Formats: sequence, structure tokens, C-alpha cells
Amino acid sequence: MTTPARIDRLAIDALTREQAEFELERLAREIVHHDGLYYQKDAPEIADAEYDLLRRRNEEVEARFPDLVRQDSPSKRVGAGPVEGFAEVRHSTPMLSLANAFGPEDVHEFFARIRRFLKLHAVEPIETVAEPKIDGLSAAGRYEGGKVVRGATRGDGVLGEDVTANLATLVDLPKTLAGRDVPELLEVRGEVYMRHDDFAALNKTRAANNEALYANPRNSAAGSLRQLDAGITATRKLRFFAYSWGEISEPPGDSHWHFLQRLESWGFAVNPLARKCSDVDHALAAYEEIADKRASLDYDLDGVVYKIDRLDWQDRLGMVSRAPRWAIAHKFPAEQAETLLNAISIQVGRTGAMTPVAELEPVTVGGVVVSRATLHNEDEIARRDVRIGDTVVVQRAGDVIPQVVRAVLGKRPKKAKPFTFPTICPCDLKTSVVRGHDEVVARCSGELACPYQQVARLRHFVSRDAFDIEGLGVKQVSAFFERGLVRTPVDIFNLEANDGDKDKPLAEWDGWGAKSADKMFAAIDERRKIDLERFIYALGIRRIGLATARLLAQHYSSLGLWHKSMRAAAEERLDAPDESKKPEVVGEAYAELCNIDGIGLSVADDLVGFFSESHNLGIIKDLEACLEVADFIAPALGSSPLAGKTIVFTGAMEAMSRAEAKARAESLGAKVAGSVSKKTDYVVIGADAGSKAKKAAELGLTTLTEAEWLKLAERL
Repeated sequence: MTTPARIDRLAIDALTREQAEFELERLAREIVHHDGLYYQKDAPEIADAEYDLLRRRNEEVEARFPDLVRQDSPSKRVGAGPVEGFAEVRHSTPMLSLANAFGPEDVHEFFARIRRFLKLHAVEPIETVAEPKIDGLSAAGRYEGGKVVRGATRGDGVLGEDVTANLATLVDLPKTLAGRDVPELLEVRGEVYMRHDDFAALNKTRAANNEALYANPRNSAAGSLRQLDAGITATRKLRFFAYSWGEISEPPGDSHWHFLQRLESWGFAVNPLARKCSDVDHALAAYEEIADKRASLDYDLDGVVYKIDRLDWQDRLGMVSRAPRWAIAHKFPAEQAETLLNAISIQVGRTGAMTPVAELEPVTVGGVVVSRATLHNEDEIARRDVRIGDTVVVQRAGDVIPQVVRAVLGKRPKKAKPFTFPTICPCDLKTSVVRGHDEVVARCSGELACPYQQVARLRHFVSRDAFDIEGLGVKQVSAFFERGLVRTPVDIFNLEANDGDKDKPLAEWDGWGAKSADKMFAAIDERRKIDLERFIYALGIRRIGLATARLLAQHYSSLGLWHKSMRAAAEERLDAPDESKKPEVVGEAYAELCNIDGIGLSVADDLVGFFSESHNLGIIKDLEACLEVADFIAPALGSSPLAGKTIVFTGAMEAMSRAEAKARAESLGAKVAGSVSKKTDYVVIGADAGSKAKKAAELGLTTLTEAEWLKLAERL
């Protein structure tokens, strides 16, 4: 049997159920890491193509094992949250990402999928609009009465950054809309970018001032738009292509193509390479046309986006998790170059995960000088047979540090040896490196005694989605740790009380002063009250992302009950026989944890493992004593008759496809299940229904015909 360590190499159809669960956990962890680097720090460390492959593999594993889809799945999220320094803006309608196509076969499947979903006849044309995919930063401008009132970045798709003053400096974003039929309320969405000549001029100025150079136009545009001083943004000559709308006070029209024309009439810049296409062949021809012109353009592209032109079809198609069903991005191939692999270094994360990093001879790939690339894990190095001293092919798609594609075997030095992954952690403790039976990564066994992990956990504790303490970032946490002032999360809240006990008061440190120290202490005090889900996430428990933390908060409601239940589950798991795998056999508290929809055995075992450590229990107890953790309050379910209901579809649907029926139910707040149980609220029975209809009758459940379902869903 293939060992779990090789799971990431297995074909999707070769995965067992257990292997798929481990693979989805790995992919979720890697993708959220890279999302933070790309969207929040404008400092990605892998190529677009490699990132796209991670997302594609995640989607394919989920498609084969739909019941294993995680609550924190990358397929359910967009980008990353706002960065520090900007007020948050909640988008009235989500700013979605896009699914990707990597070749003509993917584009053909996109069109076929649309046809199946909408139940279209084979001869019915599917018209699309093909638009260049600008390599920049997504943003939105809100207009009221024809005047711009707010600007925001996409952020994580739900929450963005308020960059109103910065966005107002863009020459392509009109302050007042011209033309006829301007909606009273209009949110215009598009891409902020920087032209090549403006980018070159900016770097020339920075070089003259001995400032660090920007790597590429995309990073430059993102960094420029996020300047806290809008006056700096005004000097950067940013541009804006409009391509869609968010909230709007009236129907945008009948077609996407018509709406683009309206945008131009109101004064927005719309990309002139956009094309209306009558079918899939015309769409692919537009892709080739745009790709041929790519090198001569004065701005960067990384693909072409196809959008269904009919807006009534867009409405029916809706969205799936993080992306609309009615659009797809056809990506350009990655650019490649050769360079030397000088060394492989090791980085240690907060869970002890040891990530190998390729240290490259600096090389220009696609106009960007790059020198580092992640190698992910020990198996990835072995799979690609990469050795120190090799000439390697690296590739870059878009604006990121490249991935190592392969070693050039014909140029390999005779003395080059396979890389030996360290068995000892590089931390001061020199603790051993371990790999669990279900692991694809090696970990330092020092856990919280390992200084690398301690610092990483502290950084996580104060991160944006956790305690979000203003002014307490990576640099400050590291400095406090090195001086022995902060070694556990509790030390943060005792920082002011202990100020001066060691070395000298914070106000006397270089670069601080009394005002800065007081501001820091005030920011810490402001975070002594926190919501339960953020508290759970801040603890840094393995596999517990934001979505899972919210699930736990929603189920247990209060810190006291969650703490008590987790300790009980940990004790039950400790006392259970090693061979016991059924949660109900282990114990009531453990079974309750495992039965939470979206938790699963792996996550449950990580939780009970955390609560089995006395050190962790001590930290939680100390935090409880100095913090106020607010109970979870469930949001209102809304006025939809299906909100909060569980619905099952069985048999063939006539008026719409099963996929469209499911999508419609989910858009109304329902949970669509695959099997009937006593907790099912509605069973929609189509033609030739089978055992599910019979079981619904046996349980006395409410059943609906397709016509009754359509009426309930307000589609008649």
C-alpha cells in the first residue's frame, strides 16, 4: 500500500477515503498560507501556475469525495482578509474569485457544464464575452447620485479595505458619472494596475533615493493603492479597467456586453480587447488573439476571462462557493528560465512543520528577478529529484517567485547527491524531527518548547483574524520574545504590568518612546474582550481554521462549555482502547464533537490532543482569568422559507437540472443533503424517484412535487 507520505503524488482516482481526507487538510493549509502572502503582504512565494494546481487538485479531490469537503475549504473562500492600517468595508454583494481553465479542453467542459446546468438544447447558442484578465488588484468604487463616495479592495471577498482617498487619485475612475441613465446607486468593480512605463519610472526614482525596488507592476500597484498616505498613491499613476458591478439600484440590462457599453458611456475605461463571442470556438479564437497581442501591451495580463453574456442566465447559474458558475478564467502558460540551486534551507512554522526552501541564483523570469521558491516538503524534493548544485528549470506565471519545475539532468554536477532532509530541528533545542503516519510534512518534536514554534504561535495569536492587536506585529513579537518579555499568550496581557521588570522599560527602547509604549498598552487593553470563534482560532490548534473555529463556537456557544466539553472528550479518548475508532464507543463528549457537521475524526483528534496537554490547559485557564470571551450569538436566518432547513432532492427534475435546483436551495439558506433522515425538513420528489421517496414516507416527512418546490422557491 502507498504510504500516506506519498499521498500528494497519487492520482485523484487512486485515493482512498482516508488519503483524500489527509490530502484536503494539506491543501487547505498550503492554500491559506499562500493566500495570506499574495493578498495581504503582496509577497507571494510560489508561481501562479503552482498555486492554480493546488486549487485544482483540491477541487478534484472534493468532486470525488463531496462529503469530505472541509468547512475551511479553499473552494469556499476568496483571497484573504484586510491588512492592518485600513478600516474594514463589508461588501454588499461578495466580490468573487474565478474558477480556472488551463487548456481548450477545460473551456469546452465549461460550455458543456453550462448547457447541462441550464438544460439547453444542443443547438442553442451560448454567447460569452471574452475579456483580458488584468494582472493587478481588484477594487470597487461606490457611486451615489452619480458621485463616488467610497472605494474598497476585494480583501477576502466579504471584507475589504477602505481605500476611498487612494482610489480617488486614479485617472480612470471618474469622480462624477456622465451620460444618461446613471443608476442612483452603482458599485463598479474592476482591476487597478500599473503600466510598464510608469512602473519603470517609479523604480528609477526609488533607485535614485536608495529605496527598495518593486518586483513587478502588480506588486507595485497593490503596494501603491495600500499607502496610508493617499498623497503617495497620487504620485504612482495607477490605472483602472472596469469590468462588472456589485450593488446596483436598477437592473443592469439584458447582457454583460451591453453593460460594458454603458460603463463606457458613463466615463469608465473598459478594456478595448474585450470581444463578444457566439460560441466556444469564437471564445478560443479571442483567447489566441489576446495572447498574440500580450507582448506588445503596456500592461500585464495573465489570461482571458469568459463570461456568459445573458444576465438572466447568469442569475440562474448563480455561484458555487467562491466563484460564479457563469465565468471562468483561461490562464496563460507559465514563463520559464534556468538557474542554479545554491542551497536548500529549512523554515519552521507554528505547528512545527518544516518547509524546505530553494535558494536560487537570482534569475529574471518574465521581467522579475527571483531568488527563492518553496519546495513544500521532503517528498516534493524527492519527486522532482532536485539536488544542491543542480541547474533547475523555474517557472513564473504572473508576479511571483517561481516554482522549481525540474532539474536539468544533463547539467548535473557529478558529485551532486540527493538532499537529505534534516533529522534534527535547526532550533536551539536540537530536537528530533518526526513524521506521523498520516503526515506529508516533517515536524519538530519540540512543540511549544521550540523557539521557532513559540514565536510563530505568538504571531498567529495576534494576527488579523485572531486578537488583531494594533501595532503588535511580527517584528514586535520577535523582539519581545528575544528579550524574554513575551513567551506565552498570557504574557502579552501582562506586558504593561511587567514593564521594566527585565532590562529596561519599553519606553526607553530604541525606536519607541513613552507615547508609542502607551499606545501599545492601550491597544492590548482594547482586545481584552473577544468573540469566542476568534479566541478559539487564536489558540493555533492544528487544523482549526476560522471556519472550523466558528463551527465550534456555534455548537458550544460559550467558552466555559467548549472548554469543559473538550476536556471531557480528551479524557474519554485517552481512556479508550487504541483500536476503538467509533466515536460513540469512545464516549459521549467525543461523539458529540465528531458528529458536528464539518469536524470529522482528524480535526476531533487534533482538538483532544491539544486539550490533553497540561501546558495548553494552563494557558487557557490563565487567559480566561484576564479576558472576557463573548458567547457566540447566531445571526438571524432571514425571511426565506427555506432558511435553516434541510432539503433532499430525489428523482429527475423537469423544469431545471438537479444542479440548478440544489444551487437555488442553497442560495435561499437551505442545506442540501444527499440522504433522508428524521432531521430532513423537505424531500422534493421528481420523476422516477426511488428509495429516498419511500424512506421519506416511512418517516412521515414533508414531501414536495417539483411544482410545489418551484413555488416555495419563488420561481413560478
